[in-house]
Amino acid sequence: MVKKVTDGFLDGGLDAINGATAINICSAEPTTVAECDSLSLIPPHALTAGDLPIADGGSGGRRITVALQADLVVDADGTATHVAINDGTDYYATTCTSKAVLIDDEVTVPAWDILFNDPT
Repeated sequence: MVKKVTDGFLDGGLDAINGATAINICSAEPTTVAECDSLSLIPPHALTAGDLPIADGGSGGRRITVALQADLVVDADGTATHVAINDGTDYYATTCTSKAVLIDDEVTVPAWDILFNDPT
């Protein structure tokens, strides 16, 4: 059986992620939007429309590249283990390289991709 999907169908899911308005660096995996903030080692950092472009996925599918976020000031001591983006209602979280940070440190979140693959 052949499986086929158009870019527009995949973009529907990516459009929801594209609406994220904040990024957090968290000390544990958040399980709710509220935890994106309460576990964050930085104040919620605002994302702009240009920070989440949708594009071809390369080897098939579609992707959002979350833009690099530089010089974010830490406001709580801890160990960063996750990065989360959210729109106030829903969120997307992923692991990051574990890093101990102290208040007033500056951290950078490198660009990273969220990929929706074509069906196989």
